[in-house]
Amino acid sequence: MQFAGSTLGPHDLDRLRRLARDHRAETRLDLARRACKLFGWVRPNGAFPERSCLNLLVRLEREGVLELPPARARARRQRALPKLLQPGFLVEQAPAYVPRIDPAAPLEVRLIREEERAGWQAYLVRYHYLGFRSVVGESLKYAAFLGDDLVALLLFGAATLYNEPRDRYIGWGDTARVRGLPFVANNARFLILPWVKVPHLASRVLARTLRRLSADWQAVYGHPVRLVETFVDKARFKGTCYRASNWRYLGDSKGYSRSGTQYWEHGQPKAVFVYPLHRRAQALLCAAEERWKPAVVKRAGKKILDVEKLPLDGAGGLFEVLQGVTDVRKRKGRRHRIESVLAVSSCAVLAGAKSFEAIAQWAADQSDEIRARLRCRLHGGRRVPPSEPTVRRVLRKIDAREIDEKLSGWLARWTPLAGEALAMDGKTLRGSADDQERAVHLLAAVVHGQGVVMAQERVPGKTNEITCVRPLLDKLDISGTVVTADALLTQADIARYLVEEKGADYVFTVKDNQPTIRQDIADLFTMKKEEARRLQRARREPPAGEAFPPSAPDGGKGPRTA
Repeated sequence: MQFAGSTLGPHDLDRLRRLARDHRAETRLDLARRACKLFGWVRPNGAFPERSCLNLLVRLEREGVLELPPARARARRQRALPKLLQPGFLVEQAPAYVPRIDPAAPLEVRLIREEERAGWQAYLVRYHYLGFRSVVGESLKYAAFLGDDLVALLLFGAATLYNEPRDRYIGWGDTARVRGLPFVANNARFLILPWVKVPHLASRVLARTLRRLSADWQAVYGHPVRLVETFVDKARFKGTCYRASNWRYLGDSKGYSRSGTQYWEHGQPKAVFVYPLHRRAQALLCAAEERWKPAVVKRAGKKILDVEKLPLDGAGGLFEVLQGVTDVRKRKGRRHRIESVLAVSSCAVLAGAKSFEAIAQWAADQSDEIRARLRCRLHGGRRVPPSEPTVRRVLRKIDAREIDEKLSGWLARWTPLAGEALAMDGKTLRGSADDQERAVHLLAAVVHGQGVVMAQERVPGKTNEITCVRPLLDKLDISGTVVTADALLTQADIARYLVEEKGADYVFTVKDNQPTIRQDIADLFTMKKEEARRLQRARREPPAGEAFPPSAPDGGKGPRTA
């Protein structure tokens, strides 16, 4: 049996049986989390694949391999659906009028926000013929707008396990499919709202979404997507928008559908379309190199953070810094203090967490003593860490500039810079661009050898890194520090600022973008070399008219003159 890129043999199944037998009092989801820790099943973003592992355990129970704890009935809360996803569009019913949508308005496709999730789901439930219940595994949800008008919704999820036309197109066998399946996404839902009548809109939305899909997947889940697949019901549609967007028709499916872990024949084959997101998609998906395997990080090799050694409490501690952070949440319903959520998130990121889910799982994995140090909420005699939705809401709404300045000051306090080397380097944040705004570009001050970011400044879109050097370094004491920079920041004003105002030294790079100074440096080194050669010749040859000292075998002829 294959799961998460590893093969489960008889010994592994025995370990799962013992795990289920020894933890009968826990929930099935807790048991799945323990199994992920036991086998080191971790997604590229640091999170455990709990839901997928739970499906594996349920499948093994149905086949009689192991016995799980009884399923517990969950109390379902009636969540009121938001009336608006975007101003002007009701979720409960279609608009009473047909909106006048401007076809010439700019088209924007973006990931939905947290507060739009319930509305996004409600639209699919009402207007898509397949509806929507839930999605298991990796997935991304998109919304498309023409100007301010919502026009389309899309869902991309994990690829289907068995798809004969796709596997034949790629050239997959069973082993290669298990290795490459995480790099294939499935367009599971595509809805153009019924009152939207704009020619060629579907193909435009598809093209705009596919241009950003792989980068978004990389940013959220830590790996790219190389191929996208979809299934078209031939009884309802012809797949015109997919054909117009250059998707490739590979043939028809066999007419089977999956429900949980069971497959049943419905007798309605669907057309299979694929779209490569890379010009070498087939070769990459068939590659045997390690880099194309799903990321399975063994627990022994994970980065361990010793929270006890962090300066959290007392004067100058992390909590003293975080207590002044503005809490953007509403007062009603707060269960966790803002400084506790931020401290948990900071420690989890230091330990290697790369997603909201991974942060929550790191916190749940800590002991009660460490949660107490992180000031988690006390409930029922134990410390309860913030959940994934809480972490997501806080980190999405927090003022990024405010928290960055406070954490940078805290790091600067505990990281003396005198005698160190400080690099000024600019980086573009992956996945931060959309159809309306350019990607976020930051200029950071990083300590050489330690990788500690002492400060960072966002570079405005209409300027460059040169204008951000002063705002970046004004907040730091860099006297006695050597500052390094690339060729873009090799400027006379910056050099004078570092030496005269900040008391630092610098090492700058000079390239062909500044030909004059580059030639001056070349001439200087040429002059130094020529001077060195003259001194060397002078040591070998005394000036004319001076006698050499007598040599031993001179035959008594006396001194010779040059």
